[in-house]
Amino acid sequence: MLLVLALLQAIVAAPPPAGTPQPPATIFAEPAALFIAACDANGDGRVTQAELTAGIARSYATAEGAATGSIGYIAFADWAQAWLGDRNALPSPFEVDRDGDNRITLAELQARFAQFFTRFDRDKDGVLTRAELITIRGAPAGDRYGIRKKR
Repeated sequence: MLLVLALLQAIVAAPPPAGTPQPPATIFAEPAALFIAACDANGDGRVTQAELTAGIARSYATAEGAATGSIGYIAFADWAQAWLGDRNALPSPFEVDRDGDNRITLAELQARFAQFFTRFDRDKDGVLTRAELITIRGAPAGDRYGIRKKR
């Protein structure tokens, strides 16, 4: 009996066979969507435009030079690293800097995120839910679980 239990435990604890690929993600979120979700101030799982505007202001205040009223592209990259997860995450400083002065103001950043808000708000009710902030995509044709057919 003990031998059977030991064998059963070894089978259960065994790792999956090597070479078994993980299925590709079919649900993902853009860095901007992750940031927007983090602006949910009251924890209700929904983000209003007011919560987003306040969240952007809080995050912008952490950027080096923000107290002067604008930040440079390097400071923006540092902001993106901290708040979007990567220095190269979108939005890029070039698309945020609407007046082309190589500086980013709080108003410019809030305007860009207002555009994201509008794009993500699929039902146009002025509130973003987690369902609106994720993107669902299918696997490419002929690609099942990350394995492409050999030709």
